[in-house]
Amino acid sequence: MNWEQLELNPRIRAALRRAKMKSVREVLCVSGLDLQRLTGLSRCDIQQLLTATASSYRSHPPVPALVLHRGECLRLESGLRLSVGCPLLDELLRGGLPVGGVTELSGESGAGKTQLALQLCLSVQYPTRYRGLDSGAVYICTEDSFPIRRLQQLIRGQSCLRSDIPPSLISRTQFSDRVYIEHAADLDSLQVCLSQRVPLLLARGLVRLLVVDSVAALFRSEFQADDWLERNKQLLTFSSTLHHLSQEFSTPVLCINQVTDVFNRADHSLGPLSSNVSPALGLAWANQVMVRLMIRRLQGTIARGDQCSALRRLEVVFAPHLARDGQDAAVWSEGVRGVSSSD
Repeated sequence: MNWEQLELNPRIRAALRRAKMKSVREVLCVSGLDLQRLTGLSRCDIQQLLTATASSYRSHPPVPALVLHRGECLRLESGLRLSVGCPLLDELLRGGLPVGGVTELSGESGAGKTQLALQLCLSVQYPTRYRGLDSGAVYICTEDSFPIRRLQQLIRGQSCLRSDIPPSLISRTQFSDRVYIEHAADLDSLQVCLSQRVPLLLARGLVRLLVVDSVAALFRSEFQADDWLERNKQLLTFSSTLHHLSQEFSTPVLCINQVTDVFNRADHSLGPLSSNVSPALGLAWANQVMVRLMIRRLQGTIARGDQCSALRRLEVVFAPHLARDGQDAAVWSEGVRGVSSSD
């Protein structure tokens, strides 16, 4: 491969010719400092050269080691996703939630976490050609009672939210019959639910989405500050169960999480740089999730007809296949929709 096939500044190409370096392979055999000495290029130019050269030999995008270890690379590359139910939010997530792995959605009270989770419980029931998984959802509540009235309202609003789906398909789908609700008041009952009842639903093909709302509630209430070691052990056992279910049954797992105040900027690595809060449970939990999303309320409001909603912003904190980005959104009677700059 010659230099003309790479996207390089003409000045860099000229320096390479003066140094009598004829092939891309020669660059990979020389250290960065030696390249600077041979070509007279700046450190920034050398970095651009090395990046372009390495990319020319890479046939596929890089895959994180953790993803390879868990065998998730095929699912990430296959593009199988669970749609959120909104084109703008799906665009942010490159199609929706990945089928393999644990996704965390954190945010303050009233930010819209449960709204999105309920919306996904309906989206999963559509056929795969409409970016669903043609199955039901199991929703585990660890704090409040299940918001059945809001779910019924979202069901009534499906024809408005999902204009891409034929009304006849929406009308004949028995949405409420395919949402299985569990309540777990303590860690023991949660573990029993995840180890016995949920696998049975998954094995029978009755569900293809697992939601835990919320993951922080029980771990915060059952352990004191001095019990951090035992709490982390229980947390790892819990996350191991979630990963096992996700991998064995190719099921997206969504964990709703609470937030905690940030007191030093070093903690911002766990949450959005623009926020003064961070997802709860610290690094022990952060290392167990594949995708971390965060939703927060903004200052402004937006009106549409006779409805008014506080602006939200859904942000990607980290993911192996997503850029760190965000999308404004609003909560309407029919569900959560992204807000474009023209709205």
